[in-house]
Amino acid sequence: MDSDRQFIPQLTEDGSYTFYSAEFQEAFHSSFGAKQEAEVRYIEPCLIKQLATKQPKIRILDICYGLGYNTAAALEAIWSINPQCRVELTALEINLEVPSQAIANHLLDQWSSPVPQLLAELANESIVQAEYLNGKLLLGDARQTIQQVIQTDWQADAIFLDPFSPPKCPQLWTVEFINLVAQCLHPSGRLATYSCSAAVRTALSTAGLNLSSIMGAGRKSPGTIGSFEYKNLPQLPLKEQEHLRTRAAIPYRDPNLQTQPEKIKITRQQEQQNSNLETTSQWRKRWL
Repeated sequence: MDSDRQFIPQLTEDGSYTFYSAEFQEAFHSSFGAKQEAEVRYIEPCLIKQLATKQPKIRILDICYGLGYNTAAALEAIWSINPQCRVELTALEINLEVPSQAIANHLLDQWSSPVPQLLAELANESIVQAEYLNGKLLLGDARQTIQQVIQTDWQADAIFLDPFSPPKCPQLWTVEFINLVAQCLHPSGRLATYSCSAAVRTALSTAGLNLSSIMGAGRKSPGTIGSFEYKNLPQLPLKEQEHLRTRAAIPYRDPNLQTQPEKIKITRQQEQQNSNLETTSQWRKRWL
């Protein structure tokens, strides 16, 4: 295995471990707490426990599955409420080494049985068919694998959108990709992401989602929750609404879903330079 593909466990402040990606020059989770981030940024906003109290089956789409923490946290939350709840999981991941190394380093052992065993099977076989879990791991560029999901007319109750940051991985934050993701969301479902990027929020809004903020998990900035329904979803604070009217809100674009990341970034930068919208620094100055 070459050096870029070695994943060394790094301790985070809540006692759980994450990996650092040499390719993207970023850790997979907040240093405040990898396990806590999964729970606060994804499980709670998507109302996973509430779903388990009223639905016999829950469908989850985990985009950028990574170490498997978001799925692990969801499964434990669901089965702690309703041990007979069936889960249908579709997970998208480009690098099988990440979940495989998470299993090899026993990083999922912090969740209760049978979660680690089931996700070890998923990492090893890319499919798991158990009594209460039907899961598949689709490997490859998510811009292509998401289209496989759409073709099956399968829609998720909860979508976890967890790529590396927009500057590092712009191809998975574009208007075009997020439009495909939204097609996989059930009309009453929820999508959660750690990002509050104005460009990302523009893409989510363009896809028809109503937006709200997610606080907590040690990050200074909020995350984002999206839903087609307004029910129980507070509006964005005025400051964040105004941020969506600045140049920062000009989204990433990838019309053919094949553009190289650097090209996506350059195109957006050119659009920002030619824009008459307020700059982020001007917006920030007004709110100081």
